[in-house]
Amino acid sequence: MKIGIVCYPTYGGSGVVATELGIGLANLGHEIHFITYKRPARLTSFHENVFYHEVDTEEYPLFEYMPYDSMLASKMVDVVRYENLDILHVHYAIPHAAVAYLSKKILLSKGKYVPVVTTLHGTDITLVGKNKAFSPVVEFSINKSDGVTAVSESLKQQTLDYFDINKNIKVIPNFIDFERFKRINKDHFKKAIAPNGERIITHVSNFRKVKRIDDVVKVFHRINQNLPSKLLLIGDGPERRKAESQCRRLGLCDEIRFLGKQDAIEELMAVSDLFLLPSQKESFGLAALEALACEVPIISSNAGGLPEVNLQGKTGFLSEVGDVEDMANNALKILNNKKLHNEFRKNALQQAKRFDISNILPEYESYYEEVLKTAVYTAP
Repeated sequence: MKIGIVCYPTYGGSGVVATELGIGLANLGHEIHFITYKRPARLTSFHENVFYHEVDTEEYPLFEYMPYDSMLASKMVDVVRYENLDILHVHYAIPHAAVAYLSKKILLSKGKYVPVVTTLHGTDITLVGKNKAFSPVVEFSINKSDGVTAVSESLKQQTLDYFDINKNIKVIPNFIDFERFKRINKDHFKKAIAPNGERIITHVSNFRKVKRIDDVVKVFHRINQNLPSKLLLIGDGPERRKAESQCRRLGLCDEIRFLGKQDAIEELMAVSDLFLLPSQKESFGLAALEALACEVPIISSNAGGLPEVNLQGKTGFLSEVGDVEDMANNALKILNNKKLHNEFRKNALQQAKRFDISNILPEYESYYEEVLKTAVYTAP
């Protein structure tokens, strides 16, 4: 198939999943066309059957804010027509699902119909999508998609609760590529970070408020008071400055490293003893899955789809959002018990194998084929 993939090209979960999916499908022989305003962060090298189409974003004095939606629609129409795409797969409903519908209308006027699959990732539904400024468009766009997927059962149910949806939503979970994410010996790297054998705690996110970075620091502070430890904060975003100030107030500057955005996440996971994810909302928890694949137990909140990834008492522990005391106690329970820690590591790998990309790619292929067979254009 010739598949167009529209996504945000950032380090956020939706962009990562979209990019890894495209690369995986290309490796199976499909022709993949990424359409976005910047080369996706995970598209770092040449891949056979992968093409990138950059959306033009020229400035014009009339516009205080550039009309990206219109520019994206024009680029989508152009790529579909001249690359003869079979299907469009748009990730994150806002604005991609709405733009895809506009593109379909334009293409139809030129004698071509292209089906659209929309994948819902989380905050496009649970946070941004609920905003009254966006919700009518989100609901309409989902209902006008030819196929709709969600990354977890939790997100599917929230979508049905928040909106009047008349489309069937298929759950296809996020996935992990074990060629990349696996535990490897990085003892020399670990000694550089923790020269005295300190335990290494890790958090990865885009540092938005919903990730509750302040809770990550609070939990670590309690761990550090009881056990020599280091915290690696990977990623960047609006909450970083506040977290840096918090570390200074608590006197933890020597124990916490702000590593910023990193491409080789797997190397940092390989030296980690525990992963923290106390999010307010989490549709799936891709970073948690990456940790599991590297055999790292997880301490997380019980928000959204996290219980579908982090199994209570097996791969880690779940706590109520904001209960930093319980999270810290559970973390110490794992870190202070070598036998339990090793058991959780083993369970983490077994759980991660359920989401092996080799299991998930056929689900997408099958769904594309179903949509191509059943898609019928309907007027608004």
